[in-house]
Amino acid sequence: MQIAIIDDDPIARQILRSTLTHLGLKVLEFPDGNAAWDYFLTNPPRFVVTEWLIPSLNGLELIRNIRAARFNRYTYSIIIVGKEDETNIVSGLDAGADDYLIKPFDIAQLRSRVQIGLRILEQEDNLNRTREQMERITMYDYLTGLFNRRAVYLHLKGEIERFHRDGSSMSIMLLNLDHFKILNDTYGSMIGDQALCLVAEQITQSVRAYDWAARWGGDEFLIVLPNTTVVSANEIANRIHKRIDNFTINIEGKEPLHVSTSIGVITTSIIAKIDDLIQAADEALNVAKQKGRGFIYGKDFSDRA
Repeated sequence: MQIAIIDDDPIARQILRSTLTHLGLKVLEFPDGNAAWDYFLTNPPRFVVTEWLIPSLNGLELIRNIRAARFNRYTYSIIIVGKEDETNIVSGLDAGADDYLIKPFDIAQLRSRVQIGLRILEQEDNLNRTREQMERITMYDYLTGLFNRRAVYLHLKGEIERFHRDGSSMSIMLLNLDHFKILNDTYGSMIGDQALCLVAEQITQSVRAYDWAARWGGDEFLIVLPNTTVVSANEIANRIHKRIDNFTINIEGKEPLHVSTSIGVITTSIIAKIDDLIQAADEALNVAKQKGRGFIYGKDFSDRA
């Protein structure tokens, strides 16, 4: 981890540098507060040790700036005050410093205070990882890795508002595996899961970087396609259909399993309720199935207006 030390005294910086380097930290040095702050604006620090009385921007002001900036990750800070300035300790802590040292300080004390800060930052990182994992659980489908129903529904709400505001259009695609129940009953759920993952992979490789794909439920997938016309939406649907159609699943002792899908696509340039748009996509999917499975059916939802 990097740690920034701010002190205009070269000897004090040398003592800090030597101690902190022995703790395995990468030390950044600044002779004044302005130089440190200019660097922090583009490289937010995780750990700062600053002398109070430094030129241009003192340690107290520097810590206040760090707290006001609200960087993405927490910055742990230790402020150093002179023995004659012990009354300033409360001011430093009120400004946002996490800890303090009084000059002249003992090296063992410095090491101990820094190690406490490192443990706190480690705990914060662990909490952030846990939060990210929980967010992934609530937003992503456990099997396919695509967004889940809740996540894509929330995104769809925002996308409808955006395309209406910008005067553009969007499409929604519903796709499911043909005869999936028969596949599951015949080959077992593990092969069924493999088929779902195969379809999810082909969808991911077929859509654009700004499209959203989700497992809508069971063997059904929903894809949000911003800024698409009827023609471009059908092109994406055909690309997905072709990729899936070219794949088979090898099963030991049996003939390779061919997977096919039916796709319903609707395109709209008018504002509408989410449920109405999804219902229209579902109706399009049903038309595709009625054509004999393995078909694509697209329509312009705007024609309803």
